Amino acid sequence: MNAPKPLKGRLFLVPTPLDFGCAEQAPIQDVLPIHTLACAARLQHWVCENAKSTRAFLKRVSETHSLIAPLPEQTITELPRHVHKKGDHQSGFDGKPLLAAALQGLDVGLVCEAGMPAVADPGSSVVRAAHELGISVVPLVGPVSLLLALAASGLNGQNFAFVGYLPQDAAQRSARIKQLESLALKTGQTQLWIETPYRNAAMLDGLLQNLQAATRLAIASGLTLPSVNIQSHSVAQWKKGLKGPDGHTPAVYAIGP
Repeated sequence: MNAPKPLKGRLFLVPTPLDFGCAEQAPIQDVLPIHTLACAARLQHWVCENAKSTRAFLKRVSETHSLIAPLPEQTITELPRHVHKKGDHQSGFDGKPLLAAALQGLDVGLVCEAGMPAVADPGSSVVRAAHELGISVVPLVGPVSLLLALAASGLNGQNFAFVGYLPQDAAQRSARIKQLESLALKTGQTQLWIETPYRNAAMLDGLLQNLQAATRLAIASGLTLPSVNIQSHSVAQWKKGLKGPDGHTPAVYAIGP
């Protein structure tokens, strides 16, 4: 007699604190709900952006909830580097092999370095694979920097678009800034993007050089930290000497009328 097939496990989308790479860290229980921490503590199989940062996250979880297995016994699988560089949907990556544990009846956690996996971070290919395999997807509650920044910006929260990263080349970045501003002013749609800390100064310079004086520019950095800095002003006001984010903290940028 054939043994019954095991029930499929679930794919949990586990958000992490936004302070990855920052000089300070918030107490994890201040930024993640108890339920999210409890779910993370009972998972032993992980798909992640970076194994080292995932272990660091689990170590923080263990400060409030006992892990189901010690860190050396956790199964942590990194997404391939080309998925990070090209994006889940442009790389043609098949995430199904990463969900073998779920097909055997074990729950799997998907995690990124900061915030919600698969939102402005890798992981959507794994989520899509879960749906294709009939594996339930369970998003857990936690901080999403884009929505926190949007809510605090005073810009249009009914119609907005996240556009990823802007070009690194100065000329291309300038052209993209003008394109996004034109779209925002024409449609009223808020345009959001993110930037790595060491390019914050160049980004702010580019914005002030290329945006119209009346356009509103909001910048949010240090979200969920005591040092949080959220400013939303017209470009004309920014040009009076307001300081933007430092070169050590990730930031979210938004523009609109």
